[in-house]
Amino acid sequence: MSSARRSGLSFGVIQPPAPDPDAAVLLIERPIAGGDVAPLCERLRALAGDGRRIVICDVAALAPDAASIDALARLQLTARRLGCAIALRHASRELSRLLSFCGLAGVVPGGG
Repeated sequence: MSSARRSGLSFGVIQPPAPDPDAAVLLIERPIAGGDVAPLCERLRALAGDGRRIVICDVAALAPDAASIDALARLQLTARRLGCAIALRHASRELSRLLSFCGLAGVVPGGG
């Protein structure tokens, strides 16, 4: 597993459970704070640049709050601009409900 630290945000990349050359996993290890979105989008760009068509975001550590919703929406927008998509893994029930409430359940798969 490789990992990086930028602006206090800890994230890593792990291999997907099934061997899928078109997928990678972006592990978000703590709740989103100010300044975290840009480094996450930068890491997503690096993963998509490796030819990934889907990036699975492990969001078990995310709080069900506006900062998380904003970050996930921006990650999906960035992914779509790059010709790929994100999907969520380990979203809490509360985060999934908040995504649905905000109308983003269909935009960010795995979150609702």
